[in-house]
Amino acid sequence: MQVISLEGDRVVMLDQTLLPGEERIIECESTECVAEAIEKLRIRGAPALGIAAAFAMAQTAVRSRGRSREEVLEALRRTYERIKATRPTAVNLHAALDRVMRSAEASDDPAEAAVSEAMKIYEEEQEASRKLCEHGAELLRDGDVVLTHCNTGMLATATLGTALGVIVTAWKQGKRLRVFADETRPLLQGARLTAWELVKAGIPVTVIADGSAGYVMRTQGVSKVIVGADRIALNGDTANKIGTYSLAVLAKEHGAEFYIAAPLSTIDPNIESGEEIPVEQRSREELEFFNGRRIVPEQAEVLNLAFDVTPAEYITGIITEAGVLRPPYEESIRRALRL
Repeated sequence: MQVISLEGDRVVMLDQTLLPGEERIIECESTECVAEAIEKLRIRGAPALGIAAAFAMAQTAVRSRGRSREEVLEALRRTYERIKATRPTAVNLHAALDRVMRSAEASDDPAEAAVSEAMKIYEEEQEASRKLCEHGAELLRDGDVVLTHCNTGMLATATLGTALGVIVTAWKQGKRLRVFADETRPLLQGARLTAWELVKAGIPVTVIADGSAGYVMRTQGVSKVIVGADRIALNGDTANKIGTYSLAVLAKEHGAEFYIAAPLSTIDPNIESGEEIPVEQRSREELEFFNGRRIVPEQAEVLNLAFDVTPAEYITGIITEAGVLRPPYEESIRRALRL
């Protein structure tokens, strides 16, 4: 199944907000359509967001062919600014925009350069996911009880996946695993998307409420927690879907190994620690209403955080295409990035 693709001057993607009930394809013919899809989480997951951003730039480039060099660059800059404003936390999105823009500005044919760089980003993410999943699967043992959070599979990466891809790869190697998937508030990506992917892969999964994770760790013998990431600082501090920090603290208390699975493209070389990571807040309406009915009093304040930041001290290892990075992360991350 194709999660996202570039077909001529159209960005084609699966609308993830409708899963698991309906599999509907969106064909975006404008930058605004792609931006809206990102903002509404029709496409989501750090690597997939990077691909979506790159494809939005490529779409503009294709539509600008035949214009002057400056006209093409100006069109690309408008797309750059619109897509950049959609999501503040996921570094892949911003990095992809920067890469495509730099390539266009350095070329005599900016339209062709933009399309070429966008496809290169897509291909690199595919290869990174494959290698990452192989490295991560080596960490899993037959009989492991694994807990995961949010959605980090094909839907989040447009390829094998990160944390969920590691689980699926290990299962295909013949390792019998028990998998618990947090429902993941506020938009239930774990219940809707992760469970859907695991069921389609034929892997038994048990969906649990976010608030029950600690008790499940204590009573069900959870041995490993594997999650994805939206941005990783140079010291290993990691931003991921809200609830991840709580899982890391619980894992340490219950003796479970806690892994981040993310491509090197999710590491932000421009920030030293998690204190510099912007944490997105989503609309209060997402928590105030259920099935169209108000469930929170209007007078109550609402803090709807989309992400949290897990300090590196709680992370057992960071699974990347370059291997599993271990503490001290200040050293292993810089080596992996060749800084």
